Amino acid sequence: MAFLPRLLGCLLFAGILFAQTNWRTATDLPMVDMSTLSPAQQQLALKIMREQGCSCQCNMKIAECRIVDPHCTYSRGLASVIIENVRAGKTEPQIVAAMASSKFAHPIEEQPERLLEDPVPLRVSGAPELGPKDARITLVEFSDFQCPYCAKAAPQVEAILKAYPKDVKLYYKQFPLDVHPQAKMAAEASLAAFKQGKFWELHDKMFANYHSLSRANVLAWAKALGLDMPRFEKDMDSPLTRAVVERDTAEGDQAGVMGTPTIFIDGKRFNGPIDLQVLKPLLDAELKQPAKPALTRRDSAALQSAQSPAR
Repeated sequence: MAFLPRLLGCLLFAGILFAQTNWRTATDLPMVDMSTLSPAQQQLALKIMREQGCSCQCNMKIAECRIVDPHCTYSRGLASVIIENVRAGKTEPQIVAAMASSKFAHPIEEQPERLLEDPVPLRVSGAPELGPKDARITLVEFSDFQCPYCAKAAPQVEAILKAYPKDVKLYYKQFPLDVHPQAKMAAEASLAAFKQGKFWELHDKMFANYHSLSRANVLAWAKALGLDMPRFEKDMDSPLTRAVVERDTAEGDQAGVMGTPTIFIDGKRFNGPIDLQVLKPLLDAELKQPAKPALTRRDSAALQSAQSPAR
């Protein structure tokens, strides 16, 4: 699994100088979506982000860290906790308390990493899927189409599905990283293809050519797959499609995704390389456990559900 370099951006003098002169007044922070908040709620959220420190040991406030180091998982996660609680009408002391009790409150070095974390609920309804509906094991993958590690993991994920054709089901979730300039465009393109039943075909094509992603190339690949191109481009540029990508990314943050690719096995984050030989003992052990209730599924109207074609 690839983890993003954490403090590299924090050591850049120009970035620090920029943050020192702007973070106290900036109202638009990288990867912080406050569009669902009222103006008064936005002011409260920004106040907390400007006053509360980031937990990544960078000695910066949350708002400052978001600008200096937009790849910081901790400031991004804390911001999502703040926004969620502000939206729920919590008071400032309640929000600060929620931050302190969240998984983003302490650096990962203080938390012993386990191969499988405790299960968390994940939204899967309407997401691209592969595998039998009655599968015993559910995999949820958060991935980035421009990530070389995700491209490398894609054949391993396919190998897992082939090794467990009756027992494993896969859901794909979008997690484009800021460091990859074409990743968000590719995520939106994949969802546009999904609406025409061609998600997995474009998924394979983009991962096979992750080093040459561009809008022009993606449109050419979509055309070669026989997609309705006016509809494809309309869906690709739709605010609803953009909202699904943002929702998946925010959910990944809440679930503790720190890099791509990240997979969850029956809701439990896997902290290891995505490799069939490594995962096989875990999957076999999971199959020996008594049958559990299905993974929590919260319906979403952001994207119309489509049947995934056989692969």
